[in-house]
Amino acid sequence: MKKHLIVLLTLALIICLPVLGACGKPSSQKDDIVIGIIGPFTGDVAQYGLAVRNGALLYIEEYNAAGGLNGKQLQVVQYDEEGDPAKALTGYHSLIDSNVTSIIGSVTSRPTMAIVPEGLADHMPMITASATAAAVTYDEETNTLYSNMFRSCFIDPFQGEKMADFAKEQLKARTAAVIYNTGDDYSIGLKEAFVKKATEIGLEVLAQEGYADKAVDFQSQLTNIAAKNPDVLFAPDYYNTIALISGQARNAGLSAIMLGGDGWDTVLNVMTDSAPIEGSYYCSGYSVEDTTPSVQAFLAAYSAKYNEVPNMFAAQAYDAAMILIAAIEKAAETEHATGSLEYRQAIIAAMRATNMEGVTGHITYDELNNPIKTAVIITIENGEAKFWGKF
Repeated sequence: MKKHLIVLLTLALIICLPVLGACGKPSSQKDDIVIGIIGPFTGDVAQYGLAVRNGALLYIEEYNAAGGLNGKQLQVVQYDEEGDPAKALTGYHSLIDSNVTSIIGSVTSRPTMAIVPEGLADHMPMITASATAAAVTYDEETNTLYSNMFRSCFIDPFQGEKMADFAKEQLKARTAAVIYNTGDDYSIGLKEAFVKKATEIGLEVLAQEGYADKAVDFQSQLTNIAAKNPDVLFAPDYYNTIALISGQARNAGLSAIMLGGDGWDTVLNVMTDSAPIEGSYYCSGYSVEDTTPSVQAFLAAYSAKYNEVPNMFAAQAYDAAMILIAAIEKAAETEHATGSLEYRQAIIAAMRATNMEGVTGHITYDELNNPIKTAVIITIENGEAKFWGKF
């Protein structure tokens, strides 16, 4: 009887082992290639996170459908950090526990900056599709280059400089004002770059008004700006805040042309009346009206899969996955053990040598791992986001 019981228990244990592996932490064989995706899939900035996740997953699924890496399918592990830096740090360690070989993310700047130092210590290859703060790849205060971190988006200073140039050269503006979020690195970075460039090119900045993070009332700041009557108003923040600012700006009597950065993308999705933002311009990395074949192919594939038009964040995430996987292919040629230090370093080296055509343009990297690429200018015309051109 005891013999039969032992045999039965042994068989039960053997049968259950695979189930435990499937139901617990994502298990990984040492030669599996597991890509982590971290971002805010719920919460205030989920619209960005979901677009990034969808764009990255689309490229990975297309890659797997085409045969994968030497016939092996790439795996994906996801983590929702809800736009919170502390949760992003928890998420990073969760991905490490899941044996990821590389990470796409995070999405906004502060959560990304929270995990980058950990990634550097682990020599973890990382690429963000949308975290634009300069400090994501280089900490000026400590002179630290996060050599493991790359991005497919341009950086905050680039956007601020670009919009100052655009105001002066294309809009013939002579005066400007800025309203910005004093508690957000993205907003501060764009503001500082805009003001610096404006000073250099003779665009007079008449006012710089700040507001607290998560503020919803901007009337006082906008009234002060309206009294100065600037030609343009630069408002570097995310779409939900811009929807509020634009309406209150018109109520304050401001007639200035509003300008912004890529955080404006999808602003029309949260506005029932687009009139307050009509005639505005913002910097972006992509437009659905770009007739380049690769852009139109991506647009068709994304729309078919998700039943919606892809925004800039989805396009940049598609490129981020493309850049990362091309580097993984190069690392595979070295025959280093998957996930080893040498393997991770090979991915990082291959990413640094990127020279490819993506959906958002031709991409190479500078010495700080920031992409060298052109910008797209979007204008709000007749209640629609229209492709103005590349600048």
